[in-house]
Amino acid sequence: MFDYSGKNVFVAGGTSGINFGIAEGFARAGARVFVISRSPEKVTSAVELLQETGAEAAGASADVRDFDAVKTAFAAAHGTFGDIDVLVSGAAGNFPARVNDISSNGFRAVLEIDLLGTHHVMTAAWPVLNKPGASVINISAPQAIVAMTGQAHVCAAKAGVDMITRTLALEWGPEGVRVNSVIPGPIDGTEGMRRLAPTPQAMEMVRQSVPMKRVGIPQDVANLCLYLGSHYASYVSGAVIPVDGAWSLNMPGTALDPVLDHIAASRAK
Repeated sequence: MFDYSGKNVFVAGGTSGINFGIAEGFARAGARVFVISRSPEKVTSAVELLQETGAEAAGASADVRDFDAVKTAFAAAHGTFGDIDVLVSGAAGNFPARVNDISSNGFRAVLEIDLLGTHHVMTAAWPVLNKPGASVINISAPQAIVAMTGQAHVCAAKAGVDMITRTLALEWGPEGVRVNSVIPGPIDGTEGMRRLAPTPQAMEMVRQSVPMKRVGIPQDVANLCLYLGSHYASYVSGAVIPVDGAWSLNMPGTALDPVLDHIAASRAK
């Protein structure tokens, strides 16, 4: 359905989990894909896997908290493939902890990766976006729209990401650049699920809380991103779209209490 032949896609955080699934989705649709993450080893591995799909792929090591490093990565991507048609910003950090247990450094780290990192990726990308016509996709989280115990730092950071999305949809719209947010729900096989549902019992609790009674897979998120990056979504901008089986409509604010209790019990042993 989607043909990205001749298109250039940049995925920040695209070496693992949901973001690698997104990068792979674009690669299989024919795009040239450039990925970044902090780990050089993960970049090398991800690029090799993307190339195995038959796509052109490259990458660079960069920490989204370091604006100069991010600028250098975009310069490398532009030098390799040219102007960027689709930008996906998905680098994120998370750990479950109640507010009283989060240190200042821990809270700051999540804000710097999720929120400041999004700002760095957006502003560093601007000079090399294919304007008009570029599509920007920020990967948000349910914590942006639903309060969740043990996630105050992520709630604050991801809510900020969605407001950046809406603001840049206003500011960049006149230049023909669309900006949207995608909110993945529980996605199997990801670091986020391993942290937030560390036991089979916790995973089953999450699964039962999803109205569709299943957790998602990375391809579910990739499919939405493929749509948002395409001409089919040419009039979609400033949207914040869940892909979560209606989980966020049914998610109680105390969803992580059993997980937090399990962590506390483990530390007490």
